[in-house]
Amino acid sequence: MENLVDQFHFSWLSAFKEIGARVCLEMDELFKGKGYGKPLGKGAGGDTTLVLDRKAENAILGILERLHADGEQFTFISEEMGERKFGREDAVILADPVDGSNNAKYGIPFFSTALVMASGRKLSDAALGYIINIGTGDEFWAIKGAGAFKNGIRITTSDRTDLGMVNIEAASPRRDLQKAMPLLSCARKVRCLGSTALDLACLAAGATDALIVPSASRSFDFSAGWLIVKEAGGLLTDLAGNPLDNIPLGLERTTPFIGASNKTVLDKALQALGGCS
Repeated sequence: MENLVDQFHFSWLSAFKEIGARVCLEMDELFKGKGYGKPLGKGAGGDTTLVLDRKAENAILGILERLHADGEQFTFISEEMGERKFGREDAVILADPVDGSNNAKYGIPFFSTALVMASGRKLSDAALGYIINIGTGDEFWAIKGAGAFKNGIRITTSDRTDLGMVNIEAASPRRDLQKAMPLLSCARKVRCLGSTALDLACLAAGATDALIVPSASRSFDFSAGWLIVKEAGGLLTDLAGNPLDNIPLGLERTTPFIGASNKTVLDKALQALGGCS
């Protein structure tokens, strides 16, 4: 049975890697033309959908439709189109077609596609997480209980115990920077990179020590990264230090959060925040 479960997850990992390659190809072709940053209206998640978001989502959908035709059953939830059933509700494929759309729009090569396969509707049900850096082609993934990987090489979070490199995502700089400043002021270095999924991939790979996202985020942004960081040895909690396991997988905004490379760093970050909630 264990081998069958492994084969099932590896089959979906192969599908996610195919999706990643297809999205990268579509983005490369799209960026050769014009209008990729043109807005198309509001997506199901509430943010503005750009041409590049729709192009990436269509690439994902095309492969999922083929898999369904071959017998796979699941529910697809995407930031742009919302929820679409392919035969089952308890198996979920969650997608953020382009995480870091504004980076892509302005030509900053730090944006990604993030995918999750889950056996239910809670974050703790995530069984496979996949993130691809569309600008570089670097792939990050984790299968529950099997570790985290970058381009096929196992990764672990940093064993540093100080707040050396702290990352922030600031959806609303005026509000978020003020809320995070107690932590940021304790860091030796601070970065704001523009793609939460890739921020978490960097944390998992040991490039950063902590990440704070002060505004409530959608599960699209962090669910793949949550599993990858966890399998790499790191932790994610809300700003009060509570685990995120019961966060629902869906369209709504859920919680601010903080990620850390290890328990010592998490404790220092939470202490620095001084009671943020």
